[in-house]
Amino acid sequence: MKYVVVIGDGMADYPVPELHNRTPLEAARKPNMDYLAKNGEMGLVKTVPDGLQPGSDVANLSVFGYNPKLYYTGRSPLEAVSMGVSLGENDVAVRCNLVTLSDEEKYEDKTMIDYSAGEITTIEARELIKAISEKLNSDEFSFYPGISYRHCLVWKNGNLNLNLTPPHDISGKKIGDYLPKGEGGELLLSLMKESTKILKNHPINRERIRKGLNPATSIWLWGQGRKPSLETFYDKFKLSGSVISAVDLVRGIGMLAGLKPVYVEGATGNLHTNYRGKAMAALEELESGRDFVYIHVEAPDECGHQGLAESKVKAIELIDSELLGPLLQGLSKWDYSLLLLPDHPTPLSTRTHSGDPVPYVLYRKNKPMKNNYECYSEKSAALTGIFVEKGHTLIEKLINS
Repeated sequence: MKYVVVIGDGMADYPVPELHNRTPLEAARKPNMDYLAKNGEMGLVKTVPDGLQPGSDVANLSVFGYNPKLYYTGRSPLEAVSMGVSLGENDVAVRCNLVTLSDEEKYEDKTMIDYSAGEITTIEARELIKAISEKLNSDEFSFYPGISYRHCLVWKNGNLNLNLTPPHDISGKKIGDYLPKGEGGELLLSLMKESTKILKNHPINRERIRKGLNPATSIWLWGQGRKPSLETFYDKFKLSGSVISAVDLVRGIGMLAGLKPVYVEGATGNLHTNYRGKAMAALEELESGRDFVYIHVEAPDECGHQGLAESKVKAIELIDSELLGPLLQGLSKWDYSLLLLPDHPTPLSTRTHSGDPVPYVLYRKNKPMKNNYECYSEKSAALTGIFVEKGHTLIEKLINS
């Protein structure tokens, strides 16, 4: 038996006028998802426990089968593991975004123009983080490059009693009310301010401006935490497995759980990613003897944060045609169970994460069901009356199926 989880990050949403009062899932042409819904178990699952922030870190921990209330210690340490960054017992990892801020002279007066600096390329970003490292690294602080706009700061003997805001939560807002607060907040703010001087006239940014692209004008620090400890996936479920994702966060959770990280050429974490490559990589892992594969696609989440309705629909359609289509065809040689869901909603209307329950489909090849569901969507899932309150138990339904 083979087991597969497919995550469309942030895929769930609310109806929006741009899509004739439909959600992106309702508006998208997605025959493979709809087939799974009509032949599987569909319902709602709460992946973000009450009291925790609705982020991909918390939600994916749940979907992997780990109770976030027991295991969650912060976002950035999960990413640091994937990046190969070594964390000491008292080290604090902090997510470091490259962002585009408006050009007011006083830092506090600036506005968050773009939390991803125009989805800056990894090659460009590495040069910018290198420049920042050369100027700002110290015995206390060390910067490490990641993918695209997502990077890491390690703070030796750092503080956790901080109030740091995700930059995607404040798109289009003045940053003054959202700057670091708490113990050590002034230290982090000083790094953010200093970064603007380093980045302002960097050749990478000058070239991006020449091309009409958003420059990376500042770092933005958030998502602090210390390294967690997870029971291995094999010890927990007696399955060997792999994780396929373009983002360090999801890959890091998988690695902490003892899953094999799989790197797919052309996997970017945005709309223009290698969907088919992820499907092929998953099938190769299963062919090699793995029991379980976790496939994560970031694209719908990025479109949600940017408020791009048509692009979010397109991302869902590409997951359906370029990932699910080849995947289902390749899986047909085995008995398998497949779980499809978003980790959390990223509503177009708010452009940030929501803790609302998300629609899931559990399809079992050897136990197909015949349902009258219209399609795979938030509304259809709610109408089934099936609700999984504890998200970390959903994977047990997959494996015990």
